[in-house]
Amino acid sequence: MRPRHALSFLRPARPIPDSPASGSEAGNIALRLDDAWLGFQTRRALRLGRRETVIPYTGYGTTSWVRVLARVVLSDPRDSERGPEEGPLRPLQEGIRGWRNFTSPPVADAVVRVTIGDTVHEVGADHGGVVDARIQVALEAGWHTVSMQSGQSRSVEAPVRIVSDRAEFGVVSDIDDTVMVTALPRPFLAAWNTFVLDEHARTPTPGMAVLYERIVRTIPSAPVLYLSTGAWNVAPALSRFLSRNLYPAGPKLLTDWGPTRDRWFRSGQQHKRSALERLAEEFPGVRWLLVGDDGQHDEAIYSDFAQRHPENVRAIAIRQLSVGEAVLAGGRSKSGVRATPGVPWIYAPDGAGMSVELEKLGVIVGETRSAGEPEETH
Repeated sequence: MRPRHALSFLRPARPIPDSPASGSEAGNIALRLDDAWLGFQTRRALRLGRRETVIPYTGYGTTSWVRVLARVVLSDPRDSERGPEEGPLRPLQEGIRGWRNFTSPPVADAVVRVTIGDTVHEVGADHGGVVDARIQVALEAGWHTVSMQSGQSRSVEAPVRIVSDRAEFGVVSDIDDTVMVTALPRPFLAAWNTFVLDEHARTPTPGMAVLYERIVRTIPSAPVLYLSTGAWNVAPALSRFLSRNLYPAGPKLLTDWGPTRDRWFRSGQQHKRSALERLAEEFPGVRWLLVGDDGQHDEAIYSDFAQRHPENVRAIAIRQLSVGEAVLAGGRSKSGVRATPGVPWIYAPDGAGMSVELEKLGVIVGETRSAGEPEETH
């Protein structure tokens, strides 16, 4: 049976402003091309017997709400099989891999049923099939599991991290060249992340997993979130990489590369800025350790955020790229970093160096839990 929401190509094209500015014309053309391509993909997928599938991602929230994240696509039935778990609460589905991941059409505007405890909530996907919904619900701090289903798809489970109301510290980490050594020119990075299936082919940054594990072991209430400009369809591969290399479990805040009304591709920098602003609003009492690298943009993005929200930044840790890595990354950042009074910066080439510098600042302490930090169970 055809998924009800998969027939999005039959809907009228998205409206175009009557008098678009010249800067918006390219974006409007891109939107129309995107609609046409989605229609072609959907028709072909249905002819091939593809099924509506929910790919669940790790969510997060507080004791009064939860943010659920997922993507709805028309997938090959082989990709709906259960995969090995990522830690105790990894989603039971690894997701769509490789080129099937890249070509699987999203189910635009799909309706997804989210079950939390005994309560069922209906949320909607966007035009790219991405579900990003905030649901009011009462949950205790710690890890929980929610179920999601769309149309006749099978039910899948996703972990959600509920941050304690008493939490005062957390980590926001970049991925490429911060926790993962890409050693690729940035123009090829998207293709690598999309088409390379095996997480063994990716190299972890020395010492970073140990640093993050030290943080969550000494401060169990500290959430760890991974912020990247990567597209949602690479999330399963990133999850496998992080799990295999013993990074702490945590939500991945990725983006949609689709066109907007004024540009062909969404801005990765704006995605990071918006995500940080949202975290400041959602967790006003949390001070974040912001971790990135010195290749191009992280320093400027973190500096701007610290200027606007110094009360929400504990410290900024920047991984220094090697000469070769900096060349592949397009060079080091040269401007955009402003003074951030009260917010310390540290620089180091790896996790071991960062650990030493952060301990000097008192950002991380010895191997015992900080006083007043509640222990969370998974």
